[in-house]
Amino acid sequence: MDSNFIDYVKLYGRSGDGGAGSVHFRREKFVPKGGPDGGDGGRGGHIILRGNKQMWTLIHLKYRKHIKANNGGNGEGGNRFGIDAEDIILEVPIGTIAKDAETGEHLLEIMEDGEEKILLPGGMGGQGNSHYKTSTNQAPRYAQPGVSGVEKWVVLELKILADVGLVGFPNAGKSTLLSVVSAAKPEIADYAFTTLVPNLGVVSHREERSFVMADIPGIIEGAAEGRGLGTRFLRHIERNSMLLFMIPTDAKSIKAEYHILLAELEKYNPELLDKERLLAISKSDMLDEELMAEMKSDIPEIPHIFISSVTNYGIQQLKDKIWSMLND
Repeated sequence: MDSNFIDYVKLYGRSGDGGAGSVHFRREKFVPKGGPDGGDGGRGGHIILRGNKQMWTLIHLKYRKHIKANNGGNGEGGNRFGIDAEDIILEVPIGTIAKDAETGEHLLEIMEDGEEKILLPGGMGGQGNSHYKTSTNQAPRYAQPGVSGVEKWVVLELKILADVGLVGFPNAGKSTLLSVVSAAKPEIADYAFTTLVPNLGVVSHREERSFVMADIPGIIEGAAEGRGLGTRFLRHIERNSMLLFMIPTDAKSIKAEYHILLAELEKYNPELLDKERLLAISKSDMLDEELMAEMKSDIPEIPHIFISSVTNYGIQQLKDKIWSMLND
């Protein structure tokens, strides 16, 4: 397991308080009763998330549990404003979502490189007493205190952005396919849950075209309720443009396995069924055309292609079909 892939962190954040406005009066040698000249307080520091396309994981935040911005400076006499506190900027992978850890409320999401959004806003500085002078109150002895910052526990989740999400039971051959069509090097072995974290690969197509494919940990029945690897991986499928279902030829029933996979996706999020679907029937190197024809009755009514990652049978046809579906 690649322990460097972290797609969930919980943080305590506190933005800075605004500085207090000043109560001050102008005092000069020949002006014993000058008017109010208290300056405003400075703004407290924001906590900001910034998208970084070079990042693929939240591991850099795993051990940074408490994040606190500084308070704004207090206003001073002579209409001098308090200094604004420096913002804290946390760089995160594209596809990061922030939620309130207690209520589950969706706070924001980062979808573009360089995009910045305020996670916890700093408090505004208070106004100095120079703002409160009126014709009836020439010497106000009041200024605003600064507004308090925001403190809360926040969850950051990463949803991988890929064009194609590979969906299938453990051992369907997803990792092998990804290793064949891209430069990705996922761990491959003949036992369930070899893939414990999503793997991304850039698939080269004809004439320097390419698309991104994500190998997502295998689904098992009950995943939507948290069995096996549960819903940890299901959220990564939400961001894929299309879904490539992979079922091996030696499955007891291709149609039955497909409907189980579909049911798990529907339980987790019914909108997943709106995505384009393609079925790759893997491990087909042992089949001849006659056997493939016999299997037709056990294949669901969606576009399908017989493939073998070992012999490259049907791989180019699969890439062509994916490209046409992505660009339809």
